[in-house]
Amino acid sequence: MTAASENWTIASAADAARARAVLARLLADAEVPAFDRARFLGALGVRLRRALAAGGADLTVTADADGGLRVVLGGPEPWEQALVCPAPVPAPPSGLDGAPLAEALLDADTDADAVLARLAETEELLRFHREELHQTNQGVLALHAELEAAARAQRELLDGERAARAEAENARRLLTFLANASAVLHASLEHEDILRRLPELLVPEYARHVDVWVVGDDQSPPGERAAAAVTAARTGRPQHAAPHPGELPGVDDLPASALSPDRPLLSLPLGSRTVQGVLTLVAPGERFDPDTTVMLLELARRAGIALDNARQYEQHRDVAEALQRAQLTDLPATRGLDLAARYLPATHGLNIGGDWYDAFSQPDGSVLAVIGDVTGHGLRAAVIMGQLRTALRAYAVEGNGPARILTLLHRMLRHQQPELYATCAIARFTPGEPGVVWAAAGHPPAVVRGPRGEVRVLEDKPGIMLGVPVPYTYEEHTLELPAGSTLALYTDGLVERRSAGIDAGIDRLAQAMGALGGADLVDLDAAADALLKPMLHDSEHDDDICLLLCRTTPDSL
Repeated sequence: MTAASENWTIASAADAARARAVLARLLADAEVPAFDRARFLGALGVRLRRALAAGGADLTVTADADGGLRVVLGGPEPWEQALVCPAPVPAPPSGLDGAPLAEALLDADTDADAVLARLAETEELLRFHREELHQTNQGVLALHAELEAAARAQRELLDGERAARAEAENARRLLTFLANASAVLHASLEHEDILRRLPELLVPEYARHVDVWVVGDDQSPPGERAAAAVTAARTGRPQHAAPHPGELPGVDDLPASALSPDRPLLSLPLGSRTVQGVLTLVAPGERFDPDTTVMLLELARRAGIALDNARQYEQHRDVAEALQRAQLTDLPATRGLDLAARYLPATHGLNIGGDWYDAFSQPDGSVLAVIGDVTGHGLRAAVIMGQLRTALRAYAVEGNGPARILTLLHRMLRHQQPELYATCAIARFTPGEPGVVWAAAGHPPAVVRGPRGEVRVLEDKPGIMLGVPVPYTYEEHTLELPAGSTLALYTDGLVERRSAGIDAGIDRLAQAMGALGGADLVDLDAAADALLKPMLHDSEHDDDICLLLCRTTPDSL
């Protein structure tokens, strides 16, 4: 299809009005919507007015049967517009003389009304969207406020969690220190050792300086003691001395101490039942932390218990030592027989056991050498040891030999102390006889050194321990001992160590006896010391030690 095109000359306002009217009719016939017509015609009118102001212009209108309309306005300001119409566009007229201006004016009002209606709809739509946008903005603002509140609450929760974690970590650290410090303090039963360890534990983390004042200790003049320490000793209550109140839990406040005017002092009484001393700490910083103070109060209480335990232990040990020392006999001076003995308490624990030695003459002139060991430690073991020693002497006075004495002791212990056991070895030396008669009840074997240095262990099987709940009769053994021979009786503490068995210790003792020489063969006391030196090279032992040496001399033959 071909396009129809017309050229109109626009020389006056009437020409412009007619051109606008014709184009309005063409667009209406082509079913162009009123809003689009009004917008196009409005733009055309403005261009035509400008063209007239410039002296006029040519207007070319081209109509395409397929629904296209092209308008070209010449002149100083060329303008061109193309429209796609819903329906075919009629061919434009060849001239403008027959343009219906009146109808065009009415049609223009109709188009303006359509545009205004469209604008009203648009304004209503805009109002609706504006209200919707306002509501959305209000929701967004409310959401932002809720998010801000949630973020603030989350920050507060995180801060609280961090504070709780820090508090829990500090509590864990304090409890760990308290447990470790308590273990250190209660591991010792020495009063002085506990007092020495307290400053080592507390400086410098919990105190800049620590002073321990033991009540009744007059080594430090009263003027050198802080008033808080004196008050704590008198009242039994913890005292805090500083320029400002500490308000610490369970602690009384006092003015600043003259001995430490710049740093707070904390004086804590030591003692579980009575005040044994005062622990005074100089603050490591500007003040004492309340949680740390609670830990220090508990540490002072536990230190007081440790000191009280050490004091009771020392009293118990002194009584037991005195009892046991009283049971150790003086060795008799006997013709033809030299005797030497050593007793060493254990270096660990209560230090008092049931080890004992004894040597005494019988009515017939023979000498009994005895060594024994009661199971257990402490006062009970020492008391039972004393009972056995007394009973043994009584049975010996009646003329009983070593085996019969052990049998009677076994019967007595079974009936009187059924839960207690003991080992014992008895050797009887008779003047004028070259041998020794011996018997043993569960005791380590004796070691013999001959006059020429030969050493042997008496491997004869000993009887059962005294007190074992079965009837038993012990046997005697006879051993020849030429003059110059040495018989060693001992308790298991001499030869037994945790790191090695008892057999290794017995071998070590046999080697030490074989190595005796020189002055050791002349002086039996020197021989005893020479034997203990290699046997106790580590200087520590877990059990008591008894050693009884018996050496025959030519006078015994």
